[in-house]
Amino acid sequence: MHVKRFAVYLMDQKNGEIKKVNAFNFFIPPMSGAHRETNKNANQISQDSQERRNHPYFDKSASKNVTALLGKTAYLNCRVKSLGNKTVSWVRHRDIHLLTVGRYTYTSDQRFRAVHQPHSEDWTLQVKYPQHRDTGIYECQISTTPHMSHYVHLNVVEPMTDIVGAPDLYIDHGSTINLTCVIKYSPEPPAYIFWNHNDAIISYDSPRGGVNVLTEKGETTVSFLLLQKARPTDTGRYQCNPSNAQPKAVMVHVLNGQYS
Repeated sequence: MHVKRFAVYLMDQKNGEIKKVNAFNFFIPPMSGAHRETNKNANQISQDSQERRNHPYFDKSASKNVTALLGKTAYLNCRVKSLGNKTVSWVRHRDIHLLTVGRYTYTSDQRFRAVHQPHSEDWTLQVKYPQHRDTGIYECQISTTPHMSHYVHLNVVEPMTDIVGAPDLYIDHGSTINLTCVIKYSPEPPAYIFWNHNDAIISYDSPRGGVNVLTEKGETTVSFLLLQKARPTDTGRYQCNPSNAQPKAVMVHVLNGQYS
């Protein structure tokens, strides 16, 4: 236990003399283990915050994995806070190939390029015409000692088109033809989808009538082609054509009454 001594002094208003009028001891109890631990933790948090302000660190919320469409330019972002005089590099992991350092590109593969705007915290690796072989881990690296790393996974996908029930569908005469086209593994929904019948684009306001298309866009996009009151002339090859995927076809056979 610590003891501190305090004294009280008063000034005489008549002659200005200062006189000691009282003195007492003040006892300070020792700090408990819990208080010492609390102070220690607070100091550690303060120290960690100070170090974070003074040293580079990754903003992982802005440096996420990327799914790219085959052949469509991909951007892998790495956001670094408090970079100071350090540099940021991108390394391809599958062959430990240095791609970029700062704003400069260090590979002969011209599909890769460093993108950085002045005063920005974002250091971006641009990949033009990505192929399936580009799928993998890319390392964003800060030139500290030892170096700091953040890993970004690039997944290059090719959308798949499928028609439910393909390759052949058999429809009763007079019933509704319902063709369902599903587009999967696409980073973004197709801008448009159109249908063909025997290589001719289906017109929704054709004299035939009863033609409707419903499209539900999302992570998986589904397009429904509905033809009411099926007739023999509806027999043939139907093809679903998404803007960002390969087409898919199905043969529709409209059955006469005696074969239904």
